[in-house]
Amino acid sequence: MIMQAEDKKVYTDEEYLEFEVNSEKRHEYINGEIALMTGGTPNHNKIAGNFYAALNFALKRQPYDVFFTDQRLWIPKKRIYTYPDVMVVQGELQLQEGRRDTITNPLMIAEVLSASTRSYDKDAKFTAYRTIPSFQEYLLIDQYTMHIEQYFKTEQKRWIFSEYDDANEIISLNSLPFQITLADIYDRVEFESVEVST
Repeated sequence: MIMQAEDKKVYTDEEYLEFEVNSEKRHEYINGEIALMTGGTPNHNKIAGNFYAALNFALKRQPYDVFFTDQRLWIPKKRIYTYPDVMVVQGELQLQEGRRDTITNPLMIAEVLSASTRSYDKDAKFTAYRTIPSFQEYLLIDQYTMHIEQYFKTEQKRWIFSEYDDANEIISLNSLPFQITLADIYDRVEFESVEVST
């Protein structure tokens, strides 16, 4: 999602949560700063929706919960509240103490990259996610071209990287029983020529 800084005031966790619960828009909280998360492009929403729908159907009646866009995640070691595009929790939901709307134990997270968040999602956000003990797998899905990066944790501080760019390729998640082709993830997505800053 495209993010824009609201201002430079430093907020406490409690101030952010009170603000967020009463806001009509979603905001991310990063160590005292609040950033507006604006709406995504049609491609962003199609990709995230395709992936969520396939995951949710494949995992029905299994011990997993699949969340899409609006579920808040708390990363205590980095003091970040965020809303991953797609997130899977295995087993019982662990909620932030005193909250019923904020989870803390994702197994797998997928983010659809945009021009404005690409570097953040690949670097600082992935670093933050890796501080979550339950977190085992990360997918970065490009919305401008058919390209997906997959990271899977094999042991403490060791991750395996794979990438995919062909419609017929199958992505197999390592953290849970699920496979999907790139063609299904990118179903009805129309690519345009977009300049992406590095």
